[in-house]
Amino acid sequence: MEIVLIKALQLICCLSLLVFVHEGGHFLFAKFSGVKVEKFYLFFNPYFHLFSTRDAWFTRLFPYFKDNETEYGIGWLPLGGYVSIAGMVDETKDAEEVASRAPQPNDFNQKPVWRRFLIMFGGVFFNVIAALVIYSGIMFTWGKEIVPMRNLPNGLNYNHIAHEIGFRNGDTPIKIDGIEIEGFSNAIMMDISEASTVTVLRDGQEVVIEMPAEGVSLLEMQKFPQFFSLPIKPVIGQVAEGTPADLAGIKEGATILSLNDMATPDIIDVNMELARCKDIINAEGCTREDSARALNLTAIVMQKDAIVPDTFTLALGSDVVMGVVWDNSQYQNIPTIHQSFTFLESIPAGFKLAWDTLYDYVVSLKYLFNKEGVQQVGSFLTIGSLFPSAWDWHDFWGLTAFISIILAVMNILPIPGLDGGHIVLLLYEGIFRRQPSPKAMEIIEKIGLFLLFGLMILAFSNDIMRFFF
Repeated sequence: MEIVLIKALQLICCLSLLVFVHEGGHFLFAKFSGVKVEKFYLFFNPYFHLFSTRDAWFTRLFPYFKDNETEYGIGWLPLGGYVSIAGMVDETKDAEEVASRAPQPNDFNQKPVWRRFLIMFGGVFFNVIAALVIYSGIMFTWGKEIVPMRNLPNGLNYNHIAHEIGFRNGDTPIKIDGIEIEGFSNAIMMDISEASTVTVLRDGQEVVIEMPAEGVSLLEMQKFPQFFSLPIKPVIGQVAEGTPADLAGIKEGATILSLNDMATPDIIDVNMELARCKDIINAEGCTREDSARALNLTAIVMQKDAIVPDTFTLALGSDVVMGVVWDNSQYQNIPTIHQSFTFLESIPAGFKLAWDTLYDYVVSLKYLFNKEGVQQVGSFLTIGSLFPSAWDWHDFWGLTAFISIILAVMNILPIPGLDGGHIVLLLYEGIFRRQPSPKAMEIIEKIGLFLLFGLMILAFSNDIMRFFF
């Protein structure tokens, strides 16, 4: 429960900051353009709010805000935030409401197209700037730790797709399309998916592997077991209380030698056997006997400091997990290169990291338009799961910068209701020299909200299936 609360707190802090930054971008560009901002809310406030500068107790303490043209507040629904701009059809005002009031010089729809464009682009722009600032701050504060590929002691392990292409367990990728790989990271997988050639270090020799002409789907590469993984012995770092491993008597520091007579020299072998058991119990027509055999796992385990291995029977639950955390300290002693940055050096380094992250995320969007990609869409549950179980400022700020980029990209998509949808309409007006009618704007806005609600339902549905089934 404590872990869930820590992750939730990090998620709320991250989204609160980024929503404030995004809506602050719209707000500042509106003020710069002489447009009235009626409301600035962190989180949504259907039916009621948690705080508002129009609350009687607040205006008594701070009379200035009583007649201020902008109401600042905090809603109760933490799914985003908004600024309500005078003279603009959006999620807070329909076309009839906008048309019913006399036009004012400081209305949104009375300003030139280029000013309205800046207002709508302001949120995305500020999210990108936030990512740049955070990444630069990370570089200045913590620097960068690089694990040179040639320092990996045992290379990498590969799945069946990689073996068919020509990779072998123990190969160490050192070049992609002839360009030296800077250091180990999961981003290498995306680069390999689009590469023509990959040079690996095999038995001390450089070997060039030709990739398929059509490339390899990144989603296929990320499916379990992944295209490559660090070879890690299945040594248990922690056993959760009350789990199958704990009830069976397996202790911290033990090594899993085999499961159901299948040798498990690597964590990936353990996971593959557990996945096989899960497939059995989820298969159509699975009998009670089949399920019982799959869920009673025979494990040969070498307990820490033991001389001979022991055999255990693990009574797995329907989630088919043993309840262990693997000991990843096996790779803590790999020689790394620490790169520090001065304040001035951290700025271009942060810009490069932000650009690389933005590019990789935009490229990955193409995978959303197929069945596998749709299944990867996630909601706040997925985002929250990315945060570490213990508070770590380096990881927190790194994920906050990454999510800021996600928000920028998602908001610039040409979907009605999002900033990108408004920008498309402004481009239409700039080209054809006329605005869509208020009624057309309202219909477009409703279509956008319908699409966004559908996307939200899909995301939550995927998360429910991932986390509970």
